[in-house]
Amino acid sequence: MIKLSNLVGMEVYTDTAQLVGKVYDVILDMQKGEVVRLTLEPLNPLSKDEAKRIFKDKTVMYRSVKAVEKIIIVSSIGAKTSDFYEEEPSKEAAAKARPPVFSYRYKK
Repeated sequence: MIKLSNLVGMEVYTDTAQLVGKVYDVILDMQKGEVVRLTLEPLNPLSKDEAKRIFKDKTVMYRSVKAVEKIIIVSSIGAKTSDFYEEEPSKEAAAKARPPVFSYRYKK
């Protein structure tokens, strides 16, 4: 087991020894209680577009992590590091996946 704070600053390599980058931030899913992404650039954007660019181009999905010791090893899907980056699902896809919220008011 490793502390989240220890992930920050670790170098990320593919299982074919290709350097992907260095971890700057860890993105968590608080509802599930799990790590979702590792960012390879600081998350201090000046605009919403810059934040989207960082999120799309400079993050690694944690599910691709194979090992964490002194470095982080991610599975190699292909020769390019861009293969490790994924976009978030669209709002429409997320809305379809999420069950509808129901509310009921009790009247006396």
